[in-house]
Amino acid sequence: MCAKTRIRHNTFILICQRVKVEVSVVVCTYTPRMLDHFIECVESLVNQSYENIEIICIVDGNEDYYNRIINEYGEFLRENSTKIFLNEKNLGLSESRNRGAELAEGDVVAFIDDDAIADERWIEELVKMYKRGAIAAGGKLVPLWITKKPKWLPEEFYWLIGATHLGFPEVVAEVRNTFGSNISFKRNIFLDLGGFSKHLGIKGNVVLQSEETEFCERMRKKYGKGVMYNPNAIVYHKVFENRTKLGFLARRAFWQGYSKAVMERIADGVGEERNFLKYLLKSRIPARLKGMLRGDFRDGLKLFTIMLFTALVGAGYFGGKLRLIEI
Repeated sequence: MCAKTRIRHNTFILICQRVKVEVSVVVCTYTPRMLDHFIECVESLVNQSYENIEIICIVDGNEDYYNRIINEYGEFLRENSTKIFLNEKNLGLSESRNRGAELAEGDVVAFIDDDAIADERWIEELVKMYKRGAIAAGGKLVPLWITKKPKWLPEEFYWLIGATHLGFPEVVAEVRNTFGSNISFKRNIFLDLGGFSKHLGIKGNVVLQSEETEFCERMRKKYGKGVMYNPNAIVYHKVFENRTKLGFLARRAFWQGYSKAVMERIADGVGEERNFLKYLLKSRIPARLKGMLRGDFRDGLKLFTIMLFTALVGAGYFGGKLRLIEI
């Protein structure tokens, strides 16, 4: 907010008060296997350079896990004003995030996963986007390899491991969406739109995804704005060994395609996916092919994987269009 003060010679000085944006960060967790990672995530939020933060933790329907957190880390949570809530039943990630947003009190609600670590300036960099007029902001997800990085995994498909992929902007830019472990919204807008769709998001054995994509498509249609992407707003997303297995990634690629078909029925928008496919066909596949012909063995492996994953995403998409799997 700025106030005008009159001084001699009818000139004006602008006296600007620095407005503090309160940010509520929601982190959801479900299984005791993630306890150490969950606490490490919360610690990274406690140590943010930006001070005006509320931390909200949602335990999704696992009472034993909730009690263990309270017994082992209750004092740590209380000392750092971290609020923790238990869902009475397993709601899934999307509805758990929605509940976190409803319980939040901040002007902005941000989301991070329990297997991620926020850079100490993460929130500070996101807030910069809101001071520039954003209604939503997100940042870069950097893979944190807990295991050895596969030589055959192409950077173009890093989105399968929950990281920012090759082809994403390298400067501040408006995009349709960033990923669910590094995204934020003005809370009033998030609630006005009803939050993430309960038809999308991981729940049990159903691995439908793209809940943030579908939400941002609705947001853009109503408010005419996408997400301001700031590559300096960094979150490190852990990549465990099981997430580097070809079978896991192939299944994830199929379900990504299926999710896009479900999303299209809900929000009628997969234009960005078509643009990404064009990017692969016109730029990345030729580039990998040239590298392979020059004798780069890794480019040959990555070319094969790009084609495999593209085919699986396509199969999932058409399977979703035909509704071949009940969800």
